[in-house]
Amino acid sequence: MNKKTVLSGVQPTGDLHLGNYLGAIKNFAKMQNENDCLFCVVDLHAITIFQDPLELRNNTYETTAAYLACGIDPKKSIIFNQSQVPGHAELAWILNCICRVGWLNRMTQFKEKSGKNSENMSSGLFTYPTLMAADILLYKATHVPVGSDQKQHLELTRDIAQKFNNDYKSENFFPLPEPYIEKDISRVMSLRDGNSKMSKSDPSDYSRINLKDDQDTIVKKIKKSKTADTTIPISDDQINKIPEVSNLFNIFVGVTGLTKSELLSKYAGQNFSNFKSDLSDALIEKVCPIGNEVTKLMQDKKYLNQIMYEGAMKAREKSAIVLKDVYDIIGFVKQ
Repeated sequence: MNKKTVLSGVQPTGDLHLGNYLGAIKNFAKMQNENDCLFCVVDLHAITIFQDPLELRNNTYETTAAYLACGIDPKKSIIFNQSQVPGHAELAWILNCICRVGWLNRMTQFKEKSGKNSENMSSGLFTYPTLMAADILLYKATHVPVGSDQKQHLELTRDIAQKFNNDYKSENFFPLPEPYIEKDISRVMSLRDGNSKMSKSDPSDYSRINLKDDQDTIVKKIKKSKTADTTIPISDDQINKIPEVSNLFNIFVGVTGLTKSELLSKYAGQNFSNFKSDLSDALIEKVCPIGNEVTKLMQDKKYLNQIMYEGAMKAREKSAIVLKDVYDIIGFVKQ
């Protein structure tokens, strides 16, 4: 059976947190054992909103280090920095000429990010989805791990791929990528508000567990995390009615592999002190080694540069084949 070609990326915006790990990076390590995987640091996407150059460069290294610390093996997967592969920007322009303005106008994420200030947002933020389509189609990826906030963009990628195939009478040239669904992907919410995603943009550092948090910090954050005023619910249905409690259970499941049923059998009807203490221990066991490894790797920029360079060369080689065919199909003159 042919392997799936899987592509995904993480923006180098700094302060990677538990949501990034459980919602994406943790599962990348699993995917590489059964699929052909490419994992990029999507710095071209990051600059749709202004980034301080020094911070962007540092965050790019840190995201690469996090990939490695979380178990992504450069011998099994291609790890690279998006801007080091020119084909991403080249194909993005071509796809901008395929994509319809009406399609982009329907993208809800732009509306959410821009709000009432859309006229002052960068055009890059508006055309962000066509760059994402280029990321995927440049390698003819068949599957893409996506969260709920990216499903619409993947659907747009499929529409763009289909229109290209139809316009240029190149049936099945671009595959229509499918979402890669992992059963245990966790949507991690804020520790302070169970209805909001865990995010580095939240002004309160107590809303999230950062991958570089130390033991004492993790204990403090979990101890202060919002819960119900009552004891721990006795059923899954009752847990789901309280977003903050449901979130803590999901985190516990994500870092230990235990089921909710197993957790309920141990903690149902108790107060939250033992539960939070044990959750803190589980997080310390999972998160601290990752943070320590990231810190260690960040001291060896030469090694990180080597990983990014070798990955970029592999990605360039793969992308050049597809881009050459695209140019030929379109009718560009080749030298």
